[in-house]
Amino acid sequence: MTKAIKLLTALPSPQRQRLMALAREVSFPEDTRIFEAGGTADRFWVIRSGAVSLDQRVTSIQRVTVASLGSGDLLGWSWLFPPYQWDFGAEAFSPVRAYEFDAAAVLRLCEEDPGLGMSLVRHVAEILAHRLELTRGRLMEQYGHHRRNAL
Repeated sequence: MTKAIKLLTALPSPQRQRLMALAREVSFPEDTRIFEAGGTADRFWVIRSGAVSLDQRVTSIQRVTVASLGSGDLLGWSWLFPPYQWDFGAEAFSPVRAYEFDAAAVLRLCEEDPGLGMSLVRHVAEILAHRLELTRGRLMEQYGHHRRNAL
């Protein structure tokens, strides 16, 4: 399994500094819904401290946690791809402090600095590939568990 990519430490220092000029510090109390699947994805966060669970609604009342994120992790990638809607929901599992980035401002910066844009997209793609690998493993575990219980 590949190691998790931390977006801010993966970017070269000059690019990180340009991106961080757009950051705003925010916090979320424990149990706060940060976003819901289907909502408008117009920002993203890099978690400074605390824990966030990404979830998927499976019924009108049941959510399944698909990933747990912590310090240094990217929260939100749907702002990069049309239709710019969240694919998952996110909830603060503990008090969370994060850097928040406005997607439109970051996209403008990427147009002004194509090297930064390419680097950012490449690192977000690596993060997505890593999370897909983790999710696949969890699904295999769940499938195996349900299959054993059904026998």
